[in-house]
Amino acid sequence: MLASGKNSSHPVFFILLGIPGLENSQFWIAFPLGVMYVVAIVGNITILHIIRTDHTLHEPMYLFLAILAITDLVLSSSTQPKMLAILWFHAHEIEYHACLIQVFFIHAFSSVESGVLMAMALDRYVAICFPLHHPSILTPSVVGKLGAVVMARGLLWVSPFCFMVSRMPFCLNQVIPQSYCEHMAVLKLVCADTTINRAYGLFVAFSVVGFDTIVISISYVMILRTVLGLPSAEARLKAFGTCASHICVILAFYIPALFTFLTHRFGHNVPRVVHIMFANLYLLVPPMLNPIIYGVRTKQVRDRVIQGCCGKDP
Repeated sequence: MLASGKNSSHPVFFILLGIPGLENSQFWIAFPLGVMYVVAIVGNITILHIIRTDHTLHEPMYLFLAILAITDLVLSSSTQPKMLAILWFHAHEIEYHACLIQVFFIHAFSSVESGVLMAMALDRYVAICFPLHHPSILTPSVVGKLGAVVMARGLLWVSPFCFMVSRMPFCLNQVIPQSYCEHMAVLKLVCADTTINRAYGLFVAFSVVGFDTIVISISYVMILRTVLGLPSAEARLKAFGTCASHICVILAFYIPALFTFLTHRFGHNVPRVVHIMFANLYLLVPPMLNPIIYGVRTKQVRDRVIQGCCGKDP
C-alpha cells in the first residue's frame, strides 16, 4: 500500500524482517541482545550520574565521556526497543516516517560518536604533550563548543539523507531484510535513480570518518613520540594507561562500523546473516562496552562505582 504525496509516493509502513535465515532462533537471540541493551542503559546512566554529582570529575576527559554516554543512550535506544519487539513479539511493521526518523538518529548520532572520539583523542594529546597548559587550553567553554560543533555536524550532514529519500518514489516492495531502518537498506526500495543519494552517502561517510580517523591517528602519533621520550618507564606506563581505554573504545566503534558500511556497498559475497548480525552489534556493542571499559580502566570512575555499591569511601 502506497501513500501519495505532492512530490513522491511512499509505503504507509515497511516490514522489518529481523534476522533472515535465523527465524527459528530469533526469539532466543533476543535475550543476549536484551541483556546487552540493559547493560548499555544502566552503564551509561551510571557514568552520567557519577560525572554529574562529583564536581572533581568536571574536567575535559569526563565531560567528553558524559557526551559519549548521552550519544550511546540515543544510539542504542533508537534501534533496540523496536528490534526486541520484532524478535520477541513479531512486531515487524514500522511506519514510514518512524523509519526515516530511525535512519536520521542512527546516522546522525553515529557521526556524533565518531566526533566525540576524535575530541577525546585531542584531549589526550593536549593532556600528555602539553600537561601544564591543558587546563587553560581545554576549558569547559571550549569543551562545550567542541561538543556543539560535533553535534551540529552530525545533524546537518545527515539531514539531507531523509530529505532526499522522502521526495523519491518507492516500489511496491516494502520489505527491509534486517532489524532496523538504515539509509542504504531504505534506498534499495526506491524506484528511481539513487546515484546522487549513494554519492552523498559516501561523501558523508568518508568526510566524517576520514577526517576523524586522521585527527585521531595524528594525535596518537604525537602522543607516542612524547611518551617514548619520557625519562622513566613508570611515567611511560602511566601515560600509556591513560590512553588504553580510549583506544579500546575507538576499536570497538570503528571496526564493526566500517565492516557494516563496506558490506552494504561492496560485500555482495558476505552471507546476509553475518552482515545483519554485525549491523545489530555495531549499534549495541560500543554503547555497552564504553561504560564498562571506562569504569574498569579509569580509577576515578571505578572508585565512585565501588563507593556507590559498597556505601563507603574507596
